[in-house]
Amino acid sequence: MLKVTEEKNIVIVSLDRPDVRNSFHPEMIQKITETFVGLSARKDLRSIVLSGEGSVFCAGADLNWMKDMAKYTLEQNQQDSEKLFQMFEAIWACPVPVIGVVQGAAFGGALGLMAVCDHVIVQEKTQLCFSEVKIGLVPAVISAFILRKCTAGVMLPLMLSGRVFSGQEVLGSGLVHEVASEAHMAQALGHTISFYQEAAPEALRETKNLVRNVMSSDWSDHQKETTRVIAERRVSSEGQEGLKCFFEKKNPWWKNQAGSQ
Repeated sequence: MLKVTEEKNIVIVSLDRPDVRNSFHPEMIQKITETFVGLSARKDLRSIVLSGEGSVFCAGADLNWMKDMAKYTLEQNQQDSEKLFQMFEAIWACPVPVIGVVQGAAFGGALGLMAVCDHVIVQEKTQLCFSEVKIGLVPAVISAFILRKCTAGVMLPLMLSGRVFSGQEVLGSGLVHEVASEAHMAQALGHTISFYQEAAPEALRETKNLVRNVMSSDWSDHQKETTRVIAERRVSSEGQEGLKCFFEKKNPWWKNQAGSQ
């Protein structure tokens, strides 16, 4: 579910469930968390590349996991969402520069993975989407990380609409730093890595830690609020309706209502 390879002082962490578009579930979330906690302790690394095997970077939450969470109690959903938060935080807090390489699609929680990277390169035809509202949920946990880097004025309309957008639309917002053609993705990645290779290793770590510490005031409040909101939404009438209709391939009531107007 996770492929980790290493060359000199560069580690490539690749989501490895291409048969399900690299969607993540509790086991994968735990594995990603443990991997980045371990990599954080290494002082020999200059950069970490976060990528996805196959044609799609990450489709967000695994469908079977979504079926399970629809049956969870409020307390179970709270615990579940806290583990998701901890995964994002493990990447966010990693002192080694993390480069995200995104192709094909990044939906829902996958945008959270992008947000916790320090530099994100997106293939030009990639589809991005905050898909949560379409199924009665809220991009709650990922919002704490996305809004640390991006302005609400740019992200809120995308979160509210749930529409598909491109990397070019949010280039320079903090979520996407480069857009490249498929043929030039490797070149763009190599170019970014080369900058980190030329920097002093301790300076890289200290710079990243400095910025994170400055940005992290009242961080515990973010965790409490975002995990509470998503847990409550999962057991709400809209959340239950949205998840049920999603798997039955039917429109939830709010979509039918919109279509009748």
